[in-house]
Amino acid sequence: MHEALFYEKLADNKVHCTLCPRDCVINDGKRGFCYIRKNEGGVLYAVSYGKPSSVAIDPIEKKPLFHFLPGSAVLSIGTVGCNLGCKFCQNWDISKARDELRLSYQVSPEHVVFLAKEHSCLSIAFTYNDPTIFAEYCMDTFTAAQQKRIKRVFVTAGYITPEAREAVYSHLDAANIDLKSFSEKFYKNISLAHLEPVLDTIKYVHAQGIWCELTTLLIPGRNDSGQEIEKMCDWILAQLGPDVPLHFTAFHPDYLMMDVPPTPPATVEHARNIALGKGLHYVYTGNIHSKEGQNTYCPSCNKLLIERSWHHVIRNNLVEGTCPCGRTIPGVWN
Repeated sequence: MHEALFYEKLADNKVHCTLCPRDCVINDGKRGFCYIRKNEGGVLYAVSYGKPSSVAIDPIEKKPLFHFLPGSAVLSIGTVGCNLGCKFCQNWDISKARDELRLSYQVSPEHVVFLAKEHSCLSIAFTYNDPTIFAEYCMDTFTAAQQKRIKRVFVTAGYITPEAREAVYSHLDAANIDLKSFSEKFYKNISLAHLEPVLDTIKYVHAQGIWCELTTLLIPGRNDSGQEIEKMCDWILAQLGPDVPLHFTAFHPDYLMMDVPPTPPATVEHARNIALGKGLHYVYTGNIHSKEGQNTYCPSCNKLLIERSWHHVIRNNLVEGTCPCGRTIPGVWN
């Protein structure tokens, strides 16, 4: 096993994990909430280090990242476990799995980079479950990736302490952060977490110049009210400006919320219209078929710049990140 970073030793062989705001105090022989950080004899180990449960080649649009190397392939890696407890988890078979119940590969950081180069992937994304909990594996892989000029991506809920965030996020080129709701009540009761640390992470990523896109899964009757979406958009505009892409995606019944119906496409479209009306420039829809909601348009001349069909780029009219009208479109384009 690989010794973890971000912890302190306590009396009686206990340890205090300082990686995420959950602040787990873990007894000898026990594991933290995420399950993959284990105390053995007063030493904290990251038991999923180098043991992904999922490895795939995806289009970068699937993350979703729409303003980051569009049309390129990304090597996607995930392990098991999670530091949130979302009752609606769409990847619960991974995030709630125990490492001994999943077939795990043995893949060193260097071999991850080899696989990315072998399959012409321009970036490596840690995704599927939240990469925060296996930060050590991510950091070592991203160090190796930087040497090979491969971009580094997180798909995350952003639930991390300020101290760990500075160390972990210094390795990133891009992140899609899951802003699950703009309600502390939602975070506390449905995700078993808190909103404020996520907002702090979003502000930090933006301030550091890491390319950032946000995703909100709209769940009927839980976080899809027009009032909440307006509050979220007001915060984004005030803290980040109008150019951070926002993705609204549709929920399907899963895990502990099988009794909740799927999100109607009209709800997702309505949320997009609210965000555009508030002044956000790039608002997208996911898990529904929506031609306009998948495309990128110029905020100045409204020209169609990037046409997509689900996760595939049909055409890209940008020239070095610029619309033919001369407006620069924020993103990482090459």
